[in-house]
Amino acid sequence: MSPRRNRPKGAGSSGRSVEDDRSGRYGGWQSTESWRGEDWSVRHVAGASAQGKSYRCPGCDQLIPDGVPHVVAWPEHSGVDERRHWHKACWNAKDRRTTRMQRSRNAPRF
Repeated sequence: MSPRRNRPKGAGSSGRSVEDDRSGRYGGWQSTESWRGEDWSVRHVAGASAQGKSYRCPGCDQLIPDGVPHVVAWPEHSGVDERRHWHKACWNAKDRRTTRMQRSRNAPRF
């Protein structure tokens, strides 16, 4: 007797499709926006999928606590190393911010 097959037939080698990665997998939806002459991939992350993790928003230099819905954005031409987690309000106000940001001495630079 052969072992039971747990994967549906026709689902690629990993069992996940590109559509799964684009939307429901992280609890939000993904789009493309233009900012500073570049195309950016923007993914809206639900608070439930951000449990146990905290990030620093590059817009306001404040922590995004775990469980808070936020936005993940990165330039389309770059890889996962360029992803940044933003507050939704900070991402929406990115064009109204000045280019010079005041940071505390021990704040990490992104």
